[in-house]
Formats: sequence, C-alpha cells, structure tokens
Amino acid sequence: MLPKRRRVRTGSPHSAVTSSTPPATRFPGVAIYLAEPRMGRSRRAFLTRLARSKSFRILDVYSSDVTHVVMEGTSAKEAICWQKSMDAVLPGCPQPALLDISWFTESMAAGQPVPEEGHRLEVAEPRQEPPSSVTVPAYACQRPSPLTHQNTFLTEALETLAEAAGFEGNEGRLLSFYRAASVLKSLPCPVTSLSQLRGLPYFGEHSSRVIQELLEHGTCEEVDQVRCSERYQTMKLFTRVFGVGVKTANRWYQEGLRTLEELREQPQRLTQQQKAGLQYYQDLSTPVRRADAEALQQLVEAAVRQTLPGATVTLTGSFRRGKLQGHDVDFLITHPEEGQEVGLLPRVMGCLQSQGFVLYHQYHRSHLADPAHTLRRSSTLDAFERSFCIFCLPQPQQTALEGALHPCPTWKAVRVDLVVTPNSQFPFALLGWTGSQFFERELRRFSRQEKGLWLNSHGLFDPEQKRVFHATSEEDVFRLLGLKYLPPEQRNA
Repeated sequence: MLPKRRRVRTGSPHSAVTSSTPPATRFPGVAIYLAEPRMGRSRRAFLTRLARSKSFRILDVYSSDVTHVVMEGTSAKEAICWQKSMDAVLPGCPQPALLDISWFTESMAAGQPVPEEGHRLEVAEPRQEPPSSVTVPAYACQRPSPLTHQNTFLTEALETLAEAAGFEGNEGRLLSFYRAASVLKSLPCPVTSLSQLRGLPYFGEHSSRVIQELLEHGTCEEVDQVRCSERYQTMKLFTRVFGVGVKTANRWYQEGLRTLEELREQPQRLTQQQKAGLQYYQDLSTPVRRADAEALQQLVEAAVRQTLPGATVTLTGSFRRGKLQGHDVDFLITHPEEGQEVGLLPRVMGCLQSQGFVLYHQYHRSHLADPAHTLRRSSTLDAFERSFCIFCLPQPQQTALEGALHPCPTWKAVRVDLVVTPNSQFPFALLGWTGSQFFERELRRFSRQEKGLWLNSHGLFDPEQKRVFHATSEEDVFRLLGLKYLPPEQRNA
C-alpha cells in the first residue's frame, strides 16, 4: 500500500506562506513584506502567522502594493542594496519604508503599526547644499525673498546685531548684517555648514564667525550678550513707543531713563505724538492681526466713498507682502482722475472722527507743488498728503458668560497711516509703501548705482537727461529698471 498523504494543517508555516486567500485586515494602508535573506524561511513563516493573527496584511511576494519591508540582522547599506535590486526587477515601483525587525515586534506588541522613527534602515544622505559656485545677485531687489524661509534661526541673530548697530549709530555694521541676513533669506535650503556660504556676497569675517558659532553650538555669545544688555533692551522698549526714533531713545538712555513709567512721570519731555504712544502703549505693542487690518480697510473705504466717490483705498505694508500680523496698518488713497484727490484727507479724517474712530492723528500737508523737483532731490522722504493716526477699532463682542469669565475691552487702539497720492504717482507709491524697508533701500541703491537713476515713492528720474519716467503699474517700474518683476510676497528681504 502506498503511504497516506500527509495533510497540511491549517495555520502551518507552509500554508501561511502559500495561501492565496488574503485574510481580513484592520490596517488597509499597511502592506508588509518580510524579506527572507537573513530571517530564514521558518522564522518568516512564524512571523507571518503572528502578524496575520493580529489582522496585519502580509504579502508573500514583493510588489508595488508593499508599503513596509521588514528585515532582520540587516545593515542600512545592505537594505539599500536589496532595495536597488528590487527596483531593477520592478522599475517604477513605489519605494516602501525599509524597517528593522524592531518595528515589527513593537507593532505586534502594540497590536497596531507604531511610528517608523528610530526603526528605519536608511543611509543618511547629505543634506542638499547650494553648490560652491552658486551665484546670488548682489542686490535684494534682484532675488526673491519669501515670507518664510529655512534659515530663520540664523537671520534673527544677524538682524539682532544689525539692530544693535543701528542703536549705536553704526550705519556700516547695520547694513553689513542686514545684507548678510537678506542673502540667507533667499537661499533655497538651510545652511548647515559654513562652506555653503563660500562665494556668497556680504559674508565677511564678522558675519561668518557668528554663523559658524551658531552652527556649532546652537547659540552665539555675542548675540546673547546683546539681547541681555540693558542698553539694547531699553532702546527696544523706547523705540516701540509711537513717535520715538533712535536719536530720541538714545538721548533718554544717556539721561538715565530706563522705563516707560519714568517717561510718564516727565510729560514735559514728550511730544503730543509720544504722549499718545505711551497712553495706548499696551495695545500698540500688541501685533495687529490681518482680520483687524481688513476691518480697518472697510472703515476707511466707507469714509473715502462718502467723501469722494470713485476714490480707491489699497492696503500696503507687511500685510500686502503676505504677513498675518504686523505693527501698524498702511493705506494708500488715490482717485483715477488726477487732481480730484487734492485736499481729500482732512475731509476723510473729519468723517472718521465724527464716527469716533480716531484717538489721535497728525496731519501732514502735501508738498507736491513741483513733483519733478521732488524727484530731482533724490530724497527718500515722501511729500504726499498723509496722516499718522491711532484708530479706535471695535472688537467683536463676547457672550455674557465669556465676558464674565474673561472681560476684555470692546475696542483696540491700532496704528494707522493714511497716504494720499496722485494717480500718476500711484505705482511708485505702492511699490515704496509695500516694503520691506530693506528691499526698498536696496531697490533705490540699485537704481542709483547700476542705472544712474533716482527712485522714490513719487517716481523715477534720470538726472542726466532730466527725464521723468512714467509707469502705470509696479511691473512697469521693474521693467524700467531692467529687473525681473517680484510680487509683493517675494519682497520680504
């Protein structure tokens, strides 16, 4: 007699590997392949049964469905070589995660897939670095500077040193640090090595030393000392007051003043603008949200429409560059019919005051009797009709319960600048008032040094040919200067 054929029991290693009927799974997004080379066939079968008993999906054959490859006793280099051999067999197949057996065992113990961090079999690839031969244009107006970038930690340190240099009146150091920070903002990848700065403009010995210390230690002693110094903190405090510039803050510091309370005790020292700045300091030192800026625009637009139908109101400054919050809100007002805007601002301010929206304002009359003369002066100061204000912005009402638990004022003081410009000068004013301040400085420097032209918020002037250029848009201004147009969100230099 022939011996009886041995039955293959359900759940045996052989049946677990060869079964073509996929069991029910709880984790449809996870498809595991157990790589056999160092694991061995019998252990692989055992692990397969274990995983399927916990409703994991285990694939017997490597395919494009595999999301996780588990290996045992395999180095990262060996895992990568194995992956390359699979890619040769199945070209174009999505690459799964290569994981050590530790991920598998922890997942089995947890009864669900655990995070892959710490279990991956990967050879760390060097981070992408700009090649040493990379060319970065010298002027910030020649390169995009996005709102968010990958070197914030480094740029904040350099900008702290630039600000401190400005407090000391050292214009050279201020510009050096700001220019180095501006270059970092334009780089497409994070700086992780000082070698990446080789060949880039504006990285002298000082800036490079700061960057190197930050990269090696995560901190810079010089920057930390500046931030902790009494002078820097006091100058920061005073210059945040509306109407206080660096010279005034420095004079107060030299006279021994250190706190806002000391300023309030000597009102004879203060201008009306500074008194208003101190009165509303808490609100004015709080960032203005985009929602607040948009609410203010509605208030101003309503007053402008009531005063001069057809006039337009444009939000400029940091909000136009894409920021979600800022320190003040800037508006440009114009009318398509040249001349209609003359004398508009006092009427608009009167309308807003009658509605109780103005806490303080300082009006400046226009000095545009001869626009060509304004351009020939090569001045960066505007001669537009303008008003520097503090507005009373109503805040959304809270519910009775919220109000009882967290009472808050029903209005907020916000710094607002209103500027009226003739329609013919609007493109230049829009460019100038959009910023950033450093971008505008670089744009004017480029105009003067590279093109021999004078640029400000009123227009563009050729001093040799005595010619005033005309533009109908910001794009026209960039074209006149031979520059590639950068949208506002790329001007955060």
